[in-house]
Amino acid sequence: MNYQKLAGFSALLAAVLLIASPSNSQDADQQIPITDALFKCLTDMSKSASGAFFVDNLLGDKAATEAVAAASSGGQYPPGSVISLVPSEVMVKHQPGWNAATGDWEFIELEVSAAGSKILSRGTTDVINQFGGNCFDCQKLARPEWDFICGTDHGCAPLPIDRATIMAVQSADPRCIKEN
Repeated sequence: MNYQKLAGFSALLAAVLLIASPSNSQDADQQIPITDALFKCLTDMSKSASGAFFVDNLLGDKAATEAVAAASSGGQYPPGSVISLVPSEVMVKHQPGWNAATGDWEFIELEVSAAGSKILSRGTTDVINQFGGNCFDCQKLARPEWDFICGTDHGCAPLPIDRATIMAVQSADPRCIKEN
């Protein structure tokens, strides 16, 4: 066996895989600090113009986030944007350059209760939701003008649950229940 050829082939294969694979690296200088306490009741966020999802902005630029969510032709969400379809799944847009493969979005799976939110998992291309789906695999199907946000006409696969079920899940957010 020619070990030099094998070593050369292995190095070439590693280089090809590195080039062909999307980057999963994050630039820490471009990351917005994220804690459990940042995630609140859906109804404390703004409902998107379509009414399908909720938006907020961790950096205070909520008007710009709302404007993109309302745009009929899409747009790029500003850093700090928070998108949530259901209480336990959140997307957060970091500063430009944080992660090119995900358009600077981070996907976060939460455990929610009346006491608040707890981050269960977070990341870029590898976060799996409670239904066993990979968040990035769905969101990457959105056409570029929609900045990784799925909608009924954005290029993404349809959800396995209907709109009525989504609305029921949204209205059952335990963080919204106020005790007397």
